[in-house]
Amino acid sequence: MTAIATFTIGMLLAYANGANDNFKGVATLFGSGTTSYRRALAWATLTTALGSATALIMARGLLVAFSGKGLVPAEVLANPSFPLSVALAAGTTVLLATRLGLPISTTHALIGALVGAGLIASPAGVNTAKLGSGLLVPLVTSPFIAIALAFAVYPPMKRLRERLGVGKETCVCIGNEVIGVVPGQHTPEVAMARLQLPTATLGTDAACYTRYNGELVGVRAESLFDGLHFLSAGVVSFARGLNDTPKIAALLLAGAAFAPAHAIVGTGLAIAAGGILGARRVAETMSNRVTSMNPGQGLVANAITGLLVVGASQFGLPVSTTHVSCGSLFGIGTATGQAHWNTIRQILLAWLITLPLAGVLGAIFIKLAAGLD
Repeated sequence: MTAIATFTIGMLLAYANGANDNFKGVATLFGSGTTSYRRALAWATLTTALGSATALIMARGLLVAFSGKGLVPAEVLANPSFPLSVALAAGTTVLLATRLGLPISTTHALIGALVGAGLIASPAGVNTAKLGSGLLVPLVTSPFIAIALAFAVYPPMKRLRERLGVGKETCVCIGNEVIGVVPGQHTPEVAMARLQLPTATLGTDAACYTRYNGELVGVRAESLFDGLHFLSAGVVSFARGLNDTPKIAALLLAGAAFAPAHAIVGTGLAIAAGGILGARRVAETMSNRVTSMNPGQGLVANAITGLLVVGASQFGLPVSTTHVSCGSLFGIGTATGQAHWNTIRQILLAWLITLPLAGVLGAIFIKLAAGLD
């Protein structure tokens, strides 16, 4: 019975993780107009699943880090109610944020729940040295590194593109048909004004998007940048699956006699289901409400995110894909002057609340579990 309860609540947490996190790697594809929501989601689901599968061989260090081993005494970990309470507290926190359309860190929710439940369940409290150096330091520093890298890398990349003769143009479209092209990047209002089209009554609205013109190494610049953009989004989603899957699977291993492979596969499937069924609200926030972006800016943000998260997974460092991907977008928005600061403030506030909320819920659930014993 305990094994069934642990598995069910673990799958709830994995589902919540997928709903809140799956679209983050491909948000720039959708937000820049490179592809549709459905295609972006399909690409995210596929590449995240590949990352989850790769976690079987590459991310065993995170299985240990998020099992609670070293954070609380072994006898606490042996109590089945401990991983149950942690998973339920973290899952509740992430589902609430997803409902509000706010991208938060499942990693933060897990740490908060581990600490909250640990303080109640362990007479000796939690190992603060393990908490600080092994968990919190990578989480706190990673978004600042992402912001700094995006802010520093984007301007020289833009200058390099211009020196290579790749320009930008704004297309005005109705449906799938391009009705005019204006050189340079412009707002829809400016682009429409410069086209000087005759007045007409249409059944659909006109829309504008930016694309690249020119060639690089004999390939159309637009096709080349779109291909690299898809590749970078896939790398981010792959890295997220690689980094997040073992964190959740660790709770299944602590709470019941599941083999590591079974725990990781089950977690990966639940993450995919959460992304397919529940990602839309967070997708809108990440794609359209953090910063306006074009495909090149999205490409730079994704490349930085993928580099940091994959590198962290290799070293067993529990960075948050949410913090890194949002940090990259914050940096791009700051560099271009297009950041939407009201949304960014809301996201930062949600990040501050995540740890204490998950901690309080972890403490409540472990107390309730103790009362039922």
